[in-house]
Amino acid sequence: MATRKRVESWVVTDEFWQRVEPLIPLRERSADKAYLRKAGAGRPPKPARQVFEAVVYVLRTGCQWKALPKERFGSASAVHKRFLEWAAAGVFEAIWKAGLAEYDQMEGIAWRWQNIDGAMFKAPLAQEAVGRNPTDRGKKGSKRHLAGGRPWRPVVARRDRSQ
Repeated sequence: MATRKRVESWVVTDEFWQRVEPLIPLRERSADKAYLRKAGAGRPPKPARQVFEAVVYVLRTGCQWKALPKERFGSASAVHKRFLEWAAAGVFEAIWKAGLAEYDQMEGIAWRWQNIDGAMFKAPLAQEAVGRNPTDRGKKGSKRHLAGGRPWRPVVARRDRSQ
């Protein structure tokens, strides 16, 4: 029996990259912007596939951006900057829509049965039903009713200042 090599869950396969690559915007230099360096000066940007694989790595492992393996992906801040550019350009929404469309063609999605449930505001009668917060003990003059509206203080006959 032939065994297949195990691929890490965050590795972007050639097949997957072929479907994602057309959705990634190309980086172009703005003609109306004045650059301090010459074109081609400085460190070249990482290939889009490597950056996309780094984004998938963060999503699959749940690590922080700064915890990206530098040996494999390079600068974490550069990867995060490209991620923000792609998010603003709608790349991830386009990937999501393309994935839904592909799944709908393969398996079919019963759209009429989809349902969402949730509440977006506080219940208007919740405070009356629950009553006062039990953690507010001693706040806002809770013992005022015992002293006729004045803050309650114990009566001390005399103070002993000798100590």
